[in-house]
Amino acid sequence: MWLPLKIPRRLMRKVSSSLLFLVLVAAVSFAQGGDKKAPLSPPGTASHSFADGKKVTIDYSRPAARGRKIVGELVPFGKVWRTGANSATSLTTDTDLVIGGTAVPAGKYTLYTLPGETAWKLIINKQTGQWGTQYDEKQDLARVDMQVGKTTAPVEQFTISLDKGGADSAKLTLEWESTSATVDVKEKK
Repeated sequence: MWLPLKIPRRLMRKVSSSLLFLVLVAAVSFAQGGDKKAPLSPPGTASHSFADGKKVTIDYSRPAARGRKIVGELVPFGKVWRTGANSATSLTTDTDLVIGGTAVPAGKYTLYTLPGETAWKLIINKQTGQWGTQYDEKQDLARVDMQVGKTTAPVEQFTISLDKGGADSAKLTLEWESTSATVDVKEKK
């Protein structure tokens, strides 16, 4: 035979409050985990290992065109561009380099570009760890000429690559929309 239990009100309130708290925590956790969207400018990495095992790496964010006019508008001519999105684009090398004929000692740097209608410059800056728009010209190590051309097909998402050129060299390429800008990177011997 079943006998009804008398549960004190104070205990019932504690149990009810605890259950309500657990339900709210579960709902918030589900909402946070189930509603994550891919970032608009996801992280990207370009790297190259030389024949002796030394490495150069570029970490950057990859904005997408999303129907916008990029080169000449979103990335204006004649103004320093952060060369990506979000945090500043970084170049890390554990060997001395020659980029476009300019000596770059081993270390960590920030990359910016100065786009033009017919010519681009790669800016190698000694300041590191800053947000992409915090550019200090006084910290420039060098400004290097880049070769500018057209891509073979439209590029929706900004891309940096380091393609092997030889045992001790690579080609640094920036591509977005229909523009390609390149410069040679060599290990300094």
